[in-house]
Amino acid sequence: MTAFPWPVQETGGAAAFVADLPFALDDFQHDAFGALDADHSVLVSAPTGSGKTLVAAYAVHRALRARGKAFYTTPLKALSNQKYGELAAVYGEDHVGLLTGDTTLRPRAPVVVMTTEVLRNMLLAGSDLLEGLHTVVLDEVHFIQDRYRGGVWEEVLVLSPPEIRFVCLSATVNNADELGGWLRSVRGDTAVIVERQRPIVLRHHFAVHRREDEETLLCPLLHDNGRPGGEGLRIDQAVRRALQGRSVHWQPRGRGPRLPYRAPLRTEMVEELGRREMLPAIVFIFSRAACDDAVRQVMRDGVRLTDAQERSTIRRVAERRVEPLGDEDLRVLGYDEWLEGLERGVAAHHAGLVPLFRETVEECFAAGLLKVVFATETLSLGINMPARSVVIERFTKYGGSGRATLTSGEYLQLTGRAGRRGLDEEGHAVVAWSTEITFAEAARVASAPPPDLRSAFRPTYNLAVNLVSRFDRGTANEVLHRSFAQWQARQPDLLSLQLGHRVAVLEQMGYVDDWTLTPSGRRLSRIYHDADLLIAEALGSDVLAGAEPSVVAGVLSAVVFEPRRARRLPGHQGQRRGKRRAHLQDRLGDKRTIELAWRCDAVNVMAERIRDVEEAHLVPRTRQPAAGLATAVASWARGASFSTALDVAARDIGELAPGDFVRTMKSVADLAQQVSHTAADPGVAAAAREAVDLLLRGVVAGGLPGA
Repeated sequence: MTAFPWPVQETGGAAAFVADLPFALDDFQHDAFGALDADHSVLVSAPTGSGKTLVAAYAVHRALRARGKAFYTTPLKALSNQKYGELAAVYGEDHVGLLTGDTTLRPRAPVVVMTTEVLRNMLLAGSDLLEGLHTVVLDEVHFIQDRYRGGVWEEVLVLSPPEIRFVCLSATVNNADELGGWLRSVRGDTAVIVERQRPIVLRHHFAVHRREDEETLLCPLLHDNGRPGGEGLRIDQAVRRALQGRSVHWQPRGRGPRLPYRAPLRTEMVEELGRREMLPAIVFIFSRAACDDAVRQVMRDGVRLTDAQERSTIRRVAERRVEPLGDEDLRVLGYDEWLEGLERGVAAHHAGLVPLFRETVEECFAAGLLKVVFATETLSLGINMPARSVVIERFTKYGGSGRATLTSGEYLQLTGRAGRRGLDEEGHAVVAWSTEITFAEAARVASAPPPDLRSAFRPTYNLAVNLVSRFDRGTANEVLHRSFAQWQARQPDLLSLQLGHRVAVLEQMGYVDDWTLTPSGRRLSRIYHDADLLIAEALGSDVLAGAEPSVVAGVLSAVVFEPRRARRLPGHQGQRRGKRRAHLQDRLGDKRTIELAWRCDAVNVMAERIRDVEEAHLVPRTRQPAAGLATAVASWARGASFSTALDVAARDIGELAPGDFVRTMKSVADLAQQVSHTAADPGVAAAAREAVDLLLRGVVAGGLPGA
């Protein structure tokens, strides 16, 4: 099964495992260990930081002791990287693999960390890597409700062989018993273990600046009994009195008497937390640009939170991390300003940063060197960065339907980072005052129970053709009926209807014929992507035929890139500062540029044809391709510098954050890898294979594997 020496001996069960721990098990961990020893699957629903992953660690240990393999799956590449590092430290790098789409390290190792999509793809493809699989850990299983990716978790749980045991780790949800009931229906004996108590007491505060004496206050948001604090309610009353007689459209910057309170400035908040010994802190701001602005703001105000030794250590960490990058790349990334912020003890953390920068922030914060990190909510999704305090700067954020108040689940997720086990006696959650929300509303959300988990599963084209390939029509519908979505659905045949609509599209387009896959259908069964049908159409045509690797990469970017991340800055006319369109050395030339354009146009035509068929069969329409980044991607693949590639992107679509560029390159490389294995045309397969290496270089390749 594997050439690796086994890292765990057959002797030594739970007692031996627990004996090596520096602390005693909590009751819920004892219960989970017992369920695993009884050969049951487990669902653990517990607050962030409570020690759920210790259950996963013991499950991995048990699998290895039984001479079986363990897969540890996560929803995010960054979280997979972190778990890979943790498991490699325990079992040795030789015994731990990593699979994240664009990264493949030791896939036949006894322990493999992967994104959940990778395991789903293995199951659909019948991969031989599944041989000997004993245990699967599904970390962050509450992602099952993610509208774009949640179905992946259900497919894994439904399609996995019955002998595999699952360890499902979830944030606190209100309907864990319902989820557990469904898990028993698909996985057999499953223990549902719910822990609502945090290991560290969480204090809830409301931060407001009183104009009367220019003092920043931290009032209790909730008392120990869960009731709202009286001081905050009095603040609500004072604000209501001040607002009487004003227009409902009044803004704080408008004319007239000022309100008696305002939101604390970021520097005021940091200084107050420092005065109360509530640092280190994570300040959640639901805007990347605002996170960066916050760092610059506190730097301008002269904030310095580190001593000389800490500054020296931070510099060494940063220099070690960015060692693979050249001076020009560092200049483009604004390294000097970024490092100055780090040395002062403050940093931003968001997806717009390149992985090397994010990982440096994570390492420094985990080591206690950074005191304040301004972060978007992505930091709350699994990354292990606990703090003494968490601050929520605004209690509303933009969503699919405009700005909305945070839900109780979002509040729990964000504040779960507060309180470091073994370091803090208590953690602190701080909500900043604003005109958008009253104290009473913030207290209501903070004290509300966690929300119910709702399935977001819907059949995809790829799942449809794989069901056609593996089952007859009746059995395929039975498989869908085993999903959590159907378990919760009021309509008995909801998923069967959706599958029928998908199959109708596939029949009209020549992928399925009388519940049998055509050659095109077999190709589609090996494509795992949101735009699976569009990619299959492209591979079934000549749109990539004869194209060199850089052009293939550019065309593939059209189905990967999400243009919402680009932004045009005032006075830039879509270009980076100091650059003129004519002076950009994109390394393509007129011939390649024209070729790239017509090939992307052809993909657009295919997408429109698919969307017309989908509309006729009541199927949600495939996302329209976006070729705006195609020239920048092709330029990068042709060897253009990082600076030039960003300038080309800015010229074509507006400013693009370096982290978004890197992530797009990695996603294009991931898709090119699939194309290299799927394309029937040997020339296309070879060009796609070469494109992978051309894309994964320099700053794109920097960072932990798969980052």
